[in-house]
Amino acid sequence: MLKRVEYKWIVAVIFVLGLFMEIMDMTILNVAIPTIRAEFDASHVAMEWTVLGYLLSLAIFIPASGWVGDKFGTKKTFLFALFVFTLASALCGLSQSVEQLIVFRILQGVGGGMLTPVGTAMLYRAFPPEERARASTVLIIPTVIAPATGPIIGGLLIDWLSWHWIFFVNLPIGILGFIFGWKYLKEHTEPTAGDFDKAGFFFSGLGLAGVLYALSKAPEEGWLSPWVVFTGFAGLALLVMAVYVETHRPNPMLALRLYRDRMFRNANMVNTLAYGSFAAFLFLLPQFMQELLGYSALESGLTTFPQAIGIIVTSQFVGKLYHTVGPRRLITGGLLAVTLSNIPFILLDLDANAWQIRGLMLARGISMAFSFVPLQAATYANIEKSDTGRASAIFSTQRQVSAALGVAILATLFLTRLHALQGDALPTPDMKLEAFRWAFIGSSVITAAGAIFAFVNIRDIDAAATMRRPFTAVESLELEGEIEGDIAPIETSPVTGNGSNSPNRRV
Repeated sequence: MLKRVEYKWIVAVIFVLGLFMEIMDMTILNVAIPTIRAEFDASHVAMEWTVLGYLLSLAIFIPASGWVGDKFGTKKTFLFALFVFTLASALCGLSQSVEQLIVFRILQGVGGGMLTPVGTAMLYRAFPPEERARASTVLIIPTVIAPATGPIIGGLLIDWLSWHWIFFVNLPIGILGFIFGWKYLKEHTEPTAGDFDKAGFFFSGLGLAGVLYALSKAPEEGWLSPWVVFTGFAGLALLVMAVYVETHRPNPMLALRLYRDRMFRNANMVNTLAYGSFAAFLFLLPQFMQELLGYSALESGLTTFPQAIGIIVTSQFVGKLYHTVGPRRLITGGLLAVTLSNIPFILLDLDANAWQIRGLMLARGISMAFSFVPLQAATYANIEKSDTGRASAIFSTQRQVSAALGVAILATLFLTRLHALQGDALPTPDMKLEAFRWAFIGSSVITAAGAIFAFVNIRDIDAAATMRRPFTAVESLELEGEIEGDIAPIETSPVTGNGSNSPNRRV
């Protein structure tokens, strides 16, 4: 039966299974932390490392994932990552102590760090450039559904079974994805992969781990606390070394030369702001509902879920609209709409109704689809197939940093305002409400900055390879708003190629 299905859709289904499992795991654990801590009689620091260990393991292996996939084959690498993640999930569920859980969570991060970048590379190689918008609507599904369903599924499993099942739930998904991938995925390697870049792996992995650790600890311990300053600056120093090493090697692990492409560079910058706000808002709102409105984890998960519905439904429409409207207007308009949809959250009070929040989350999701789909489609517009693995590793690395940075900024705004209001007294609900409002304002500022950056820097002509209509010279001038010396003559026929065969290679 699957012989009648196009290969690109086979890749899409397998990738969605793996990505859904990996992303959901990030949010499902948060619901279970109090239960696990009580059962193991563990300290707050030990429980923090069940999250931090996974995060730092991701940081080390994400940058290397592109090279590993190119060298050993994307099929082998993806299946290996899926196997490791699924095995580690089973071991997490069988843990008899918090120390065992931390070790197995680190092992999970090894698989999770390679799963997303390699899967993304497979997906974008399977879809031709003019169908990247369709591929983006596929990526949207696990990206927004998984974090939204994590608290819901976690709450149900803890209430009905036990915390062990938040990890065991990964097993059927992982096994199904592994069998399906083993049978139907095609192998792909790149002859230009080169030897393993030990220096690049060391500097980028440890540098990224240091930065993410500092960002995760800064809101609670303070940005000027000695350990945060040390790990943050050490991480940045290692990343600077990584940039130097990677720009002086013929076959680096991180292909930083890809930032010379204007669309890849600018789309990544916009995505840093857009995804950072998205991840931080999902971190912030459940706390608002649980701490101030008295919702359970399950109730807050059900209340935030309409955002995912709005994104999924609207993304199908945006994917079709992309080819004629172009990324610049869609991304700018989408991020402006997200900014406006954030404003009512600033005005919420302690009597906020659950359906009021659900309606706002639905509106937020509809708005976000207009920026997420074109960003995913346009980012890889001019990336050669041979560079897709390295590009997806960079994209995944930057997205992980943006999520950590967004959470750190909003958490800092919340805590700074709360401490200023309470002084030496205990915080009251009104004080917390005011602090949450400051954080919601911060989220709005981030998305507004993303909209401005997109309007100024995103050019539709740079994404011509992913659009189906022809670009004439007159249209290109209207789109650009100026005559640029580095633009090659624009063909008047539809653009179907990419890379050096398309007119939109920009620096």
